[in-house]
Amino acid sequence: MRLKATGGEVVTTREPGGSPGAESIRDIVLRGDADRWSPVTETLLMYAARRDHVERVIRPALVRGAWVVCDRFADSTRAYQGAAGGTDPGLIAALETYILEHTRPDLTLVFDLPVEIGLERAYARAGAEMRFESKGLAFHQRLRDGFNALAAAEPTRCAVIDATAAMDDVEAQVWAMVNERLSVDG
Repeated sequence: MRLKATGGEVVTTREPGGSPGAESIRDIVLRGDADRWSPVTETLLMYAARRDHVERVIRPALVRGAWVVCDRFADSTRAYQGAAGGTDPGLIAALETYILEHTRPDLTLVFDLPVEIGLERAYARAGAEMRFESKGLAFHQRLRDGFNALAAAEPTRCAVIDATAAMDDVEAQVWAMVNERLSVDG
């Protein structure tokens, strides 16, 4: 990873998951039928996992001065359970405030591409965790719209990356944005 070449500690993690307790919740949330959980129940499960992840992995890494690179975070709940699923944004905002306290990302990258291409890519790497992918085109269009709305609402924190580009071009976009927004030299 290019960020590691800058000399600091880099912690890579994911959500849902990232800590043993959060990984257990991930197994529950990402498997089964598309309608297994209501959007509100999903929201509560995501924030239960997120709290454990923040307490056990993210905050300790930040206290050590490490970079934390997380595949998905709170914006994913806003988009998946909120914009696409219909959970009240007020509930999500209240949970986010309580669960995250002051732990917020400095930069969020939104990898944007047409829904059909995104689903095609997801099915090409298909595994056991395909619950959200099975929610259909309309859900995924609301999801994409939700992520793009978040990026538009918070342009100083969020950056949209054209994920239809070739992998090398996507990597160049990411690194340019990381350098621009976080002043990383490397």
